[in-house]
Amino acid sequence: MAFPHPSGLLPSEVAFLCEMELVTIVPRQRLERLDLLGGPTNPLIPPSRATLPLWLALLLKRQRRINVIPPPWLDPDNLREILELETTHFQGEFSPAPPLPSLETGTFPRQPTSRSRKANELEARLYNAEGRPFYTSEPFLTSCTATALPTSLPYHWFEFSQLLLDAAPDDLSSPDLISNLLRDIREVRQAKMRRGYQAINDGSEGVILDGVGAMEVSESRGFIMGLMGGLRMVGGSREQSRREAAEEERENRARQEDEDEDEDMM
Repeated sequence: MAFPHPSGLLPSEVAFLCEMELVTIVPRQRLERLDLLGGPTNPLIPPSRATLPLWLALLLKRQRRINVIPPPWLDPDNLREILELETTHFQGEFSPAPPLPSLETGTFPRQPTSRSRKANELEARLYNAEGRPFYTSEPFLTSCTATALPTSLPYHWFEFSQLLLDAAPDDLSSPDLISNLLRDIREVRQAKMRRGYQAINDGSEGVILDGVGAMEVSESRGFIMGLMGGLRMVGGSREQSRREAAEEERENRARQEDEDEDEDMM
């Protein structure tokens, strides 16, 4: 007998999606470009840095053909600052996530012109078929590359860090310390999620989840959906009871009016 699949994504599926995150690498040997479904990669020429999807970077790392440059937020000092933000400055909510690209800040390049074909193709990725610029989102942001913000945890922060700790610990400074700091941050954020559950159970209209991560959403989805379903059933039963009481009151009023009319006729 097959058991029903739980609602939402499994942790392994969330980690699979995380492998599309972009990461900065330094090649150890030359590698020609690869034609991927998301577009061709640039040729890897040591010691120039390059940006690759995480899944490809991990594959080349296992072959000892590259070194991974971890994002700034995986530095122990920055993790300590993030932990301080989570415990002191944002006690009732999560620390802010990296901001999305904005047209006003000049993140997007100008409309492609007839310069080099390669440059035009790179710029054209930020425009749709109608020539209008669009906003990118995870996992196509640079929140896990070497240019990421140092004190902002990205959407896939937990699974990304675990993948790097497993596959490229030699590229991290003090991997044991990083692992301990990540565990502390995770425990603090899980405690905030539990307080959110309690707030919903106490009748709160909602919980602020700005800055919550993908794995945290996946782990909490089943419980929150079950809780909201239970509250919806309770609210529905209360509404049904209210309607039945109102209907009974109308029937009693109509019956009383009929009796009054009968008495007047007599």
